[in-house]
Amino acid sequence: MEPAPRPSFDPVWAGAILVSGVAFGIGVGALIGWAIGHAAYGVLGGAVVGVPLGVAAVYWQYRGVFS
Repeated sequence: MEPAPRPSFDPVWAGAILVSGVAFGIGVGALIGWAIGHAAYGVLGGAVVGVPLGVAAVYWQYRGVFS
């Protein structure tokens, strides 16, 4: 039997996941901010939450590639 092939790292896909996570955080933050009357603060808060969310999503996708 041959071992299973290792997953490869695709920087374009990783960037797309990162941008999607940040955009999702900003979108949800904007909706929450709009609902309470301060959309700009919601966008800012969404960006603060979205960046770690995007990084975590990339880490989760590629957690076994570099080990």
